[in-house]
Amino acid sequence: MIDHNNRIPLHKQAESFLRNLISSDEYKAGKMLPNEIELAEQLKISRNTLRQAINKLVSEGLLIRKKGVGTRVAEKNIYSEANNWLSFSQEMKVLGIQVENFELHISRQKPSEEAKDFFKIEDDIKIFRLERLRGKENFPFVYFCSEFNPKIPLTGSENFNRPLYEILENDFNIIVKTSNEEIKAAGANDFIASKLEVETGDPILIRKRYVRDINDVPIEYNIGWYRSDSFSYKIECVRNIKTIS
Repeated sequence: MIDHNNRIPLHKQAESFLRNLISSDEYKAGKMLPNEIELAEQLKISRNTLRQAINKLVSEGLLIRKKGVGTRVAEKNIYSEANNWLSFSQEMKVLGIQVENFELHISRQKPSEEAKDFFKIEDDIKIFRLERLRGKENFPFVYFCSEFNPKIPLTGSENFNRPLYEILENDFNIIVKTSNEEIKAAGANDFIASKLEVETGDPILIRKRYVRDINDVPIEYNIGWYRSDSFSYKIECVRNIKTIS
């Protein structure tokens, strides 16, 4: 697999080998790479040469290295598009991904500053809060926190394994329509790092949603913390071109 007589540098040959390996059906779903020592011995190259090839693929986002765990293949990113927004469950359904809830927490608490301003309420009013750690099989990649307009009579007895907006529509006759969103990059704090199984300070994406219904009534303030290696956001912009007569 590695030709020591070839003019192509060994690290480049190792890189090509790894690219072929991670594109195979066995590895492309996120499998761990073999131990570096074993793989270097198999390829008959030094660990430094192998690590040079691995670092190149890590920089491209094709591999993910975690200290004390090893290196695994990065799974294909989940894409969300701005021009036709969907709930998380709907996004996953379109992609053919079965959603898994790893944690679900329900509480009534004082609103965050963002929710208080969005719903135009006082901070002494306790509102319904839903927190969920979600992802696909054996891979949590987003932690959500939703706060709801206190006028919505949520009790906590609802089955939150159902899509959220399906619950609002079928149980409360609320049809959501508009989502104003903010997305920024940040470092994971200790809490989010523990939930998303990353290191504290690792890059994550924070996505805020201000959701309104068909009557423009504020319904939900949602914030999601995403693993940056598992989520991308597509935006299509159309330029306004004035015709000259």
